[in-house]
Amino acid sequence: MSVTRKGHRTFLKWHRGRRRGSDPVFTGARILEGMALGASVEVDLVVTGDGGFAVLHDLALDRETTGQGPVAATADAVIRNLHLRGNDGAPLPDRVMLLGDLCALLAANPLPPDALLQLDYKQDDTVLDAAAVAGFAAATRAVARNLIVSSGDAAAVRRLTAAAPGLRSGFDPSDAFPAAHAAGSLQRFVNDALAAAPEAEMIYLHWQIVTTAADAGFDVIDAFHRHGKRIDCWTIQTVDSASVAVVERLLALRADQITTDDPEGLAAALG
Repeated sequence: MSVTRKGHRTFLKWHRGRRRGSDPVFTGARILEGMALGASVEVDLVVTGDGGFAVLHDLALDRETTGQGPVAATADAVIRNLHLRGNDGAPLPDRVMLLGDLCALLAANPLPPDALLQLDYKQDDTVLDAAAVAGFAAATRAVARNLIVSSGDAAAVRRLTAAAPGLRSGFDPSDAFPAAHAAGSLQRFVNDALAAAPEAEMIYLHWQIVTTAADAGFDVIDAFHRHGKRIDCWTIQTVDSASVAVVERLLALRADQITTDDPEGLAAALG
């Protein structure tokens, strides 16, 4: 899904594998559907007790799954037997996937070359040991051309992408913005992000960073565009008059991608 304004195309990314706001998160069928349609889709990754990667957002199992306790203390075999929970908290038929399960699902189906799955790693480089990195590389190798790895930790992205040729690289410097804004050094914010992750092709920014910078007279998207970086603005959670107005502003500022929990609804609202 995409929107074009004044010749600039902006993709609407399926946040946590959602096509609609009513969808549960991280279900294999929806993720595969998005990829088969050539969409940009995002999932989160958390390291397990065996050094694998669970397709989950939280560091604990309790909210998103039928399990309990830290993901980091749970074996892969146990995680694979857990069920996802729906938006109402009720268990779903869908089981929790590991990264290898998801990549195997994608590899078994033909994907358009422009379909892109964002693997958003939720921890930092200190959690990654050699076995985890090797497992990541083995899991992603067959579908690497359709994957981009992102994190707020540039070192973690560098290690993971270096292990599997063909993986694309992204970086999220959003946590550094409040201090830069308070200090009145927005160009420094951009410079620091570029220095931290020069290889990143996509920069992920909370949407309020973009609008706050614009209110201060600084076009942060243009500042990154000047260095050949594409910008993803996250996350538009609901579709209403207020969020549509925000999105129209992001489109006018030439965002390259907008992350949303309801891409289908947002596309309809934008006409």
